[in-house]
Amino acid sequence: MTDRLNPEEREILKNFERGELRRAAGAQSEMEAARIAARSTFKKTRRVNLRVTERDFTLAHARAREEGIPYQTLLSSVIHKYLSGRLTEKR
Repeated sequence: MTDRLNPEEREILKNFERGELRRAAGAQSEMEAARIAARSTFKKTRRVNLRVTERDFTLAHARAREEGIPYQTLLSSVIHKYLSGRLTEKR
């Protein structure tokens, strides 16, 4: 694995292995916040019924098959990405 690291990454790894690195102030609370966010990311707490055109339904099924995931998961992902600002329209 070290052969894929750049020089800066190798230096960080060496310092880590020698025990020369310390946690930053507030790291524990940031890690806990990240754990909570990760757990809640996949919690499904609400059921939604959504009507779409036959064409969109067919396209969603086809794309989900290409991705190897259920179409509900695909649609949920698209909605989540759009609402979180990570999915935007092409212009």
